[in-house]
Amino acid sequence: MVGEAEQKKRRRSTNYPLAFKRQLAQQACDESVSVAQLALQHGLNTNMLFRWRRQLRAGLLDTTAQFLPVALAAEPKALPGVGAGGAGSIEIQLGQAKVCIRGAPDPATLALVLQGLRP
Repeated sequence: MVGEAEQKKRRRSTNYPLAFKRQLAQQACDESVSVAQLALQHGLNTNMLFRWRRQLRAGLLDTTAQFLPVALAAEPKALPGVGAGGAGSIEIQLGQAKVCIRGAPDPATLALVLQGLRP
């Protein structure tokens, strides 16, 4: 009876070190490597290895990209015909992509833009 009870317990998910995930994901990116074989060699589910590969390609397994640099521009001079607080801009640059928002966007538009930046 004890053996059956142990079998019915759910197996806990393992938290693998980031370096381990990155190493296997890099190997999985190699076209000459079988992802299924690589997963089998390390006792992993193939889908997990595919997920890590997607995360690597999206930059989520890169430890150096945890914080992005922020540059604050000097206070812009008032533009003619624009009231106080009406002029402004936001620039977000990720790799080669650059998003510029000028003026005063409504919160819903800004939320859509920021959601689009998520990997």
